[in-house]
Amino acid sequence: EIQESFLKFAYSDEMMQRRLENSFIWVAEVDRKIVGFANFSPVKEDGETELTAIYLNPEHQGKGIGTALLNEGIINLEDAKEIFINVEKDNSIGTTFYKAKGFKVVSEFDDNFDGYILKTVRMVLKV
Repeated sequence: EIQESFLKFAYSDEMMQRRLENSFIWVAEVDRKIVGFANFSPVKEDGETELTAIYLNPEHQGKGIGTALLNEGIINLEDAKEIFINVEKDNSIGTTFYKAKGFKVVSEFDDNFDGYILKTVRMVLKV
């Protein structure tokens, strides 16, 4: 229920329009169908950017698509020195992926997610 509520808000037409206007989104296509995307914030003056989302259709995980999306952000966000991401601590697929790409854990915290507390890990990749 909480997840559905979040998805309806975060991926509503209005929020997606905001993302398109105020951030960077790269999509991955297979056979002319979108199978994943990565969303990065603009790079701050100090060289920090946030990887706000990277999602792949589960059928397409493990095929190098997530790596390609991450690399697009690294290549195209030329002024980026550090890429931060928050990932749910129990998301073993996500944390394993980010650690394999060189992300390091910088902190752990409880995130109040619409009344539900999520254990969250903050990670950084120095580029």
